[in-house]
Amino acid sequence: MNTRHLLFALLPLFAGCQMFSVYSNKPVIPPQRLQGQLTQNEGRLLLAPCGETRSIEVVNDGSSEIVREAAGLFADGHRELFVDLLGDVTGSKSQGVDGELQPRLVYRLQGEGPGCGAPGFERLLLLASGHEPDWSLGVSGKGLVLQRLGQEPLAVPYLEEQLPEGRFNLSSEANGQKLELWLAPQRCTDSMSGSVQHLSAELRLNGEVLRGCAYFGGARR
Repeated sequence: MNTRHLLFALLPLFAGCQMFSVYSNKPVIPPQRLQGQLTQNEGRLLLAPCGETRSIEVVNDGSSEIVREAAGLFADGHRELFVDLLGDVTGSKSQGVDGELQPRLVYRLQGEGPGCGAPGFERLLLLASGHEPDWSLGVSGKGLVLQRLGQEPLAVPYLEEQLPEGRFNLSSEANGQKLELWLAPQRCTDSMSGSVQHLSAELRLNGEVLRGCAYFGGARR
């Protein structure tokens, strides 16, 4: 058999291998964003997702700081925490739980404040806040609203600029106000509540600099 005939003879074999490869590959399951109550039981972290009856064990390979951060908040006297995270959910390898969760990114972890069912969360792209003085800023696809203690809310349109290393900036010069919000992917602890968020925030308003923390809303991941 010459080389040409040999190649044609092997074609069905190659095709069969390719078909086997296609059908044998497991489907890729995207990570899930989950929110819920986090408790600890006999050294394990258990997540009860909002509106569900499941109990999911949070496992950690050292790439996420959720174990250390949760331990700090539990040590402050909290019996349960609210967590908002992105992770991979698989079947359970242990009795008494309905699955295992490997965190990829913890958006926020808190012992107090709005949790399941927070008003308007699903429509927001970003929420940022800080103290001394108190301020909060909500961002949606239609604009941003800045709220400060003792002042009228400031609602303005904005432009977003993506920067290197996952950083980004929101800016506006509407209504005679110059506003910039600088955000960086850096773990940030709220100075009042002790909650941990996944973005550090710096708000510059007409030359005044205010610092705080931020996290993605339900409309952004």
